[in-house]
Amino acid sequence: MDKIVHRNLSVNGIHMHVAEIGEGPAVLFLHGFPELWYSWRHQMLYLSSRGYRTIAPDLRGYGDTDAPPSAASYTGFHIVGDLVALLDALELEQVFLVAHDWGALIAWWFCLFRPDRIKALVNTSVQFHPRNPSVSFIQGYRSLLGDDFYMCRFQEPGEAEEALASAETPHVMKSLFSFRGGKPIIVPKDVGLKALFLAPSTLPSWLTEEDINYYATKFEKTGFTGGLNYYRAFDL
Repeated sequence: MDKIVHRNLSVNGIHMHVAEIGEGPAVLFLHGFPELWYSWRHQMLYLSSRGYRTIAPDLRGYGDTDAPPSAASYTGFHIVGDLVALLDALELEQVFLVAHDWGALIAWWFCLFRPDRIKALVNTSVQFHPRNPSVSFIQGYRSLLGDDFYMCRFQEPGEAEEALASAETPHVMKSLFSFRGGKPIIVPKDVGLKALFLAPSTLPSWLTEEDINYYATKFEKTGFTGGLNYYRAFDL
């Protein structure tokens, strides 16, 4: 971990924190919600030891990267624009792209908008969602799963932030990273979003207190609005 280099770059009108290690063909990693570059630390060390240059930014709104306050600043064009500008700043024509969760959504859009910058894509956990011109993304989920679906609940500014603030940040991280469920996340209003953030009694074997504390320290500093704004910009 100590060999990973950290720097801040000016890209697309914001300052972006980037972690990097290795030399060779470049691999760009995109994290999800609520995560950071840190999610890819193991993959970065592994691939860098095998001849790859690995790069993992804190995406717009996260960690040590700037977090514009308006949800309108988190469209796919903004986020992909950040990444294109990052490649330009690093003087990289193309990268292998690896992503999951919200990063996977961004990765699909990146490949659609700028296929000339991507050598190949490894995407996990989120399939491609083509745009439906007859119904907005959130309305589609609202019609299918109701107003209590968590993405719909995240739309109201301040509501999810209040629920997140009701629990200690380490507990929030433990609950979200340990969640296992095969069904859509439905949270009735009489239950409250804070029900999502009940920490497990024990951590899974792959997650340590040190990991939790790293995330918690960053999110205690920045809050969660930046990450939630991705959901609020869905229909844009």
